Amino acid sequence: MEWQGIVTLITLFAVLFSLALTRVSADLILMAALAFLLIMGILGPAEALAGFGNPGVITVATLYVVAAGLKETGAVQWIARRLLGHPKTEKGAQLRMIAPTGILSAFMNNTAVVAMFIPAIQDWAQRLGVPASKLLLPLSYAAILGGTCTLIGTSTNLVVDGMLQSRLGINLGLFELAWVGIPLLLVGGTFLVLFASRILPDRGGVTEELDQVREYGVEVEVMAPGPLVGKTIAEAGLRALSYGYLTEIDRGGRLITAVEPDRTLQAGDRLYFVGAPECASELRRIQGLKPANGSVHKLEVANHQRCLVEVVLGPEFPALNKTIRDSRFRTRFNAVILSLSREGKRVPGKLGDITFRMGDTLLLEASHQFVEQYRFRRDFLLVSALNDSTPPDFRRAPRALGILALMVLVSASGLLQIMEAAFLAAGAMIVSGCLTASRARRSVDLPVLVVIAASFALGNAMTETGAAIWVADGMLGFGAMTPWPALALVYLLTALFTELITNNAAAVLMFPIALALSEQLGVSFLPFAVTVMFAASASFITPLGYQTNLMVYGPGRYQFVDYVRIGLPLSGLVALTAILLIPQVWPF
Repeated sequence: MEWQGIVTLITLFAVLFSLALTRVSADLILMAALAFLLIMGILGPAEALAGFGNPGVITVATLYVVAAGLKETGAVQWIARRLLGHPKTEKGAQLRMIAPTGILSAFMNNTAVVAMFIPAIQDWAQRLGVPASKLLLPLSYAAILGGTCTLIGTSTNLVVDGMLQSRLGINLGLFELAWVGIPLLLVGGTFLVLFASRILPDRGGVTEELDQVREYGVEVEVMAPGPLVGKTIAEAGLRALSYGYLTEIDRGGRLITAVEPDRTLQAGDRLYFVGAPECASELRRIQGLKPANGSVHKLEVANHQRCLVEVVLGPEFPALNKTIRDSRFRTRFNAVILSLSREGKRVPGKLGDITFRMGDTLLLEASHQFVEQYRFRRDFLLVSALNDSTPPDFRRAPRALGILALMVLVSASGLLQIMEAAFLAAGAMIVSGCLTASRARRSVDLPVLVVIAASFALGNAMTETGAAIWVADGMLGFGAMTPWPALALVYLLTALFTELITNNAAAVLMFPIALALSEQLGVSFLPFAVTVMFAASASFITPLGYQTNLMVYGPGRYQFVDYVRIGLPLSGLVALTAILLIPQVWPF
């Protein structure tokens, strides 16, 4: 091996060390490695930048837009409320959650599925009286396992497929991975249902104490017709919200203050909640409720362009000492007041009769531009938008699901390649109004794409300099090795890498090593490539290896040891199943 190979291996170990032991972001580390290899002359511009034009990377970017369309229309929540139901036992709850999560993750980005399911599962867990810590980590694992069932289920599959296309001209079908992915989902899901309750701790969820946050009163109305009419408070998911509680119901002028969980909702009921500002955002995600404040419907802002904003009134606010009704606030600021908090407490009485005072905190529904427009105006001391508070447009949820189904159908039938079908689906999401162009741009996770694309430079350098062959020879140097043990070794190395660094980077770095190993053994490369796909996704032992594991870390109040305790046996079970099945489906 010449000096270029030695430098490439040193660069590889430096990247692995930096990703595993430093807090520098992965995209910066891998871009620095790309630039170093380019400057040293080890790679030319075409080889160094090949990842940015790889079909797999482009498909991942396009599917972010498709997932955003499903999120903006509340399609996942729409499905979740119909599928989760009301199981009687903890194991039943895990089974009812794992099945839809796995199925959805097979057809859309599993990170997006977990992001949208977390608040729904927290709410559902509280309604059932099940600790959220018993459900959130299985949610992440189910999404990971479901993502292995199809080519579009996870970005790792698309990245490896992109490398197969560019290097060997091999195209995998949309459902080709299902022969191994579905058994993995069944085996892993069964393990979680049987053992997750015993292994995972009972730590509840992260619900802020309402007396330690700014307290608001939020009023909503039951829509007629709507999916909540005839349901009980508990069935509607209104009994145990994460950020608020139901205090009373106004039914045709009659006030019901003792709100039992089995009380049935009627059309036109006005529900009064007390809680943190996030309570209003939480209520927006429940289909069948609308703001009781009539002024909201007069707001000259489209539904998808709205968000919730908190403002603190300053000394130059023009309507100080006036009532909300007399202030003409909506006309002046093109925003509607949903609630008012004073000294951290809600102000009792009708909203329109409350008089403004300096320092009052208002919860508003306004446009996304409101924050930038009034951030530096003296009317307000502070202007802050609530994260992820745009209300979903449930009317378009069936349309978004229809677009997703058509994308899968066209791709599975072979009429179009996955990348082409994804382009059409992304365009359809925008044209049909499920998603605006600006939201589509913001939905693309650029750092993730940079990590994937820049990883290709290291993979190309490993191939071009012969470093991959050198590593493969070293693996074979332990003694005579048949294809099956070699496959197991590739799986274990890839799984180890994916626990230490990102799953996509692990796949890209192991791909040339697996290719060189198959060539040395004189066997088909396809089972080795598929092994890299599955092993790179099988991250269960640490919260750092896969983004969905990290997403549930805080909400579930987990500790690192929780992942090790349940992740080690699950990883062993998944590895054994995959290593036994892959050579049966794709012979050596």
